[in-house]
Amino acid sequence: MGVPQPTAETRWRCTLCGNLTRFDVTRSTKAVEYVHLDLAGEPRVEEREVVSETIESVRCRWCNAVDQIELVDRPGASA
Repeated sequence: MGVPQPTAETRWRCTLCGNLTRFDVTRSTKAVEYVHLDLAGEPRVEEREVVSETIESVRCRWCNAVDQIELVDRPGASA
């Protein structure tokens, strides 16, 4: 089960220490990329389309709590 992503009206908050700004996020991403190889064979991604993305875990950088994250309203978000 993934962790809910913040929206334009919400943001993450650590339920243990109250941190609102620093998190380590582990994601699984499925993407389609257009890769251009130069004549020497060096790849460069020129286009990237994310097909799906799941946040697997979020760790608070302040207190190291894992998956103790809640969504709270952003300041000034319309209720």
